Amino acid sequence: MGQSAKRSTLSFVGTGDSLGVPRVYCDCPVCAEARATGANLRLRSSALLETPEGPLLLDCGPDWRRQMETLGCRRTERVLLTHAHIDHIGGLPEWADACRWLGTKGRAYAPASVFDIVRRMYPWLESQLSYEAIDDGWSFGGWRIAPWRVNHGKNGHAYAYRFEGSSFNWAYCPDSIGLRAEQKQPLFGLDLLVLGTSYYREEAAYETRSVYDIAEAAELLAEVKPGLTRFTHMSHGIDVRAGYPLPPRAALAFAGMRIELAAR
Repeated sequence: MGQSAKRSTLSFVGTGDSLGVPRVYCDCPVCAEARATGANLRLRSSALLETPEGPLLLDCGPDWRRQMETLGCRRTERVLLTHAHIDHIGGLPEWADACRWLGTKGRAYAPASVFDIVRRMYPWLESQLSYEAIDDGWSFGGWRIAPWRVNHGKNGHAYAYRFEGSSFNWAYCPDSIGLRAEQKQPLFGLDLLVLGTSYYREEAAYETRSVYDIAEAAELLAEVKPGLTRFTHMSHGIDVRAGYPLPPRAALAFAGMRIELAAR
């Protein structure tokens, strides 16, 4: 398992929040810049884990087609879903149609409760997609992958994933806020944490919110102490040109960013 894990790479293919950047209705400086020069242009959050066993796409949102074209990738075989919100599953019908045309059957992985919702939303997709519940964990590409339920604020709950290799551990947690002590436990002992942060400092009432802001994330990182952190799921409340003070070894992710998942 160690050799396989050392050869894996994580690539960000989308780092935007549920509405992406720019917002179609918005003329704020961040959205205006995203339209003009594109530094803040962000598609819905997704990432690609490349392993010796093949690629694994993390979430399949409504920008799936554009993201695959950007990657030059003509097929998707496996998708790991964090939860059944549109910005994370809205691309499933297009993926299923691609599988139909290619004569293949895609394989989706998630806890069973995620598929319960997907079936209600898209009852026809199982003709082309195979749903595989991984509540008890899953091994793929040299990684032991374990889901755990995280608080998603006013939006209920989502799932995050911890990936354990022989010499490198990392987690993907795009949608969470106010994690309880037991929900923080899988975040300890990480070499890399990918964490969703929609704003640098969000002004909305806390009870109306669903994702950490960067200021709150800094407190979480001080507690769980990951080796590296990359922030994703960013709204038009984050400007990549702003030069925000970030926690040590933390950075804003961007589409095309690649991380070698190996021991430092």
